[in-house]
Amino acid sequence: MHTMIPAAVAASLALLAAAPAAAQSAGEMTFGLGLGSVMPKSDNGTLTAGDLEVGNEIQPTITFEYFIRDNLGIEILAATPFKHDLKVDGSGIGSIKHLPPTVTLQYHFPTGGAFAPFIGAGVTYVTFFEESSPLGDLKLDDSWGLSVHAGFDYWLNDRNAIRADVRWMDIDSEVTLDGGDLGTAEIDPVVVGVSYIWKF
Repeated sequence: MHTMIPAAVAASLALLAAAPAAAQSAGEMTFGLGLGSVMPKSDNGTLTAGDLEVGNEIQPTITFEYFIRDNLGIEILAATPFKHDLKVDGSGIGSIKHLPPTVTLQYHFPTGGAFAPFIGAGVTYVTFFEESSPLGDLKLDDSWGLSVHAGFDYWLNDRNAIRADVRWMDIDSEVTLDGGDLGTAEIDPVVVGVSYIWKF
């Protein structure tokens, strides 16, 4: 029995030693490909015609991060255009497309193992386009807002990881129809993502 305990400890230490290190060094970069689900909050504001509802959407995402210091990086998020259906009081009034490029300063906790969480904060710029409505000429103004980011990487080896993350973005936009002010769309989505990361 006593001989089994040292053997079990030795096996555990061997497994820990085999786990890929997750530390990020200054000058390193990562590139990620994944999917992001943009889920606007449930209450998207009240327009002149009634309560606004903005639908969910999933699109491919791209991230690039450069480490300015050990474990501290600047990340750029890009994506293919997201398309959202718009409803007022439950009735469809049209659709929009948008791109939400985001720059984030984030800290990666040096756990020394395969599991490595991170947190960050940054700025999101949202540009709206291809607004479409049977009611007339629908327009949404571009938006600047703060964003926060959290998630974790699970390192498969010293160069590749699986990432799961969540973001919150402050997105508010003035809405007009045929040049007339309808009110403010308060989109403020949660963005849930999963991606594959390459470090180089």
